[in-house]
Amino acid sequence: MKKLFVKYFLLAVCFAMVTNICDAQTKRTVKKRTTAKRTTNTKTKVSINPTKDTVVAVVPLPVKVDSLPIPIVKKSLRSNDAIERNLVKDRTPLAYEYLREDDAVYREKLWREIDIREKMNLPFRYAADEDNGNQRFISILFKAIQNGPDSGGVTVFSPVDDRFTTPLTVSEVAEKISGGTVSVPIYDSLGNVTGTKNVTAEVNLDSFYKFRIKEEVIFDKESSRLFWRILGIAPVKNVITSQGVNLGETELFWVYYPDMRPIFAKYEVYNGKNFGARMTWEELFESRMFYGRIIKSTLDNPYDRFLSDYGGLKDNKILQLLEGETIKDRIFNYEQNLWSY
Repeated sequence: MKKLFVKYFLLAVCFAMVTNICDAQTKRTVKKRTTAKRTTNTKTKVSINPTKDTVVAVVPLPVKVDSLPIPIVKKSLRSNDAIERNLVKDRTPLAYEYLREDDAVYREKLWREIDIREKMNLPFRYAADEDNGNQRFISILFKAIQNGPDSGGVTVFSPVDDRFTTPLTVSEVAEKISGGTVSVPIYDSLGNVTGTKNVTAEVNLDSFYKFRIKEEVIFDKESSRLFWRILGIAPVKNVITSQGVNLGETELFWVYYPDMRPIFAKYEVYNGKNFGARMTWEELFESRMFYGRIIKSTLDNPYDRFLSDYGGLKDNKILQLLEGETIKDRIFNYEQNLWSY
């Protein structure tokens, strides 16, 4: 009996242990399932959000113009001349003669307009390409401005006044020259308009055919001679809006001529009569080998007006030209009257 009692007791203990183990496993599976359901529910709640259809409008960005229209000229890989030409590359202009303020008994500022379509000013339009670039006068100015004062170039000034008060950046000059950007439609293969793009208007270098020069004439009593000193140069262009309105001729920018002298000394002027005796642009301006009609003077001009604003001269170009020649004769006669024969 004792043996049977022990066997039954051991069987009961084993059965109890098995039931406890089964209950523990079932509880673990239920917990896992419940946690999984909760995580899935939270994920679905977070991920499910009402979304709306968004339409992105494509707007063409403005094109930033930061370079001037300078023709790209390749350098010759062989010598383009029968002789070695190093004089122009190493040439530097002579310093101006010092003029004392007490010795300047006569001073007058003049503004001239150079039209390069005239026969005497045709070297300004010389369009050949050489190793140092295009030989147009406007190309020489653009190249000097593009390089900037840090790379051997010059500083350009705004045409708000002719006293060199407001410097301009290369981007601002390029925008003035090009006239900004133009919106051009884009067509598909069927001829339908699909959008627009902004492009920079093409610039024709031959459209710059007028320049203005500001200079000062001084009579020095110590040397008994008349000095002509150029102060600034400005290209002039006839501005026409996109609506076809003619705004007239306006100055695009001013450059200080003494800053340009070292650059002009490295460019030769076209001479169709004698190629062996070409002068530089610096020599051309100092020798007065150009023609420019006077458009403004400080002589008898208390209101600081151009000749075209004088009464009776506004609509008559011939009278404006004759008035400029009269001013020139006054300066000449003043110098001659100082001499006694």
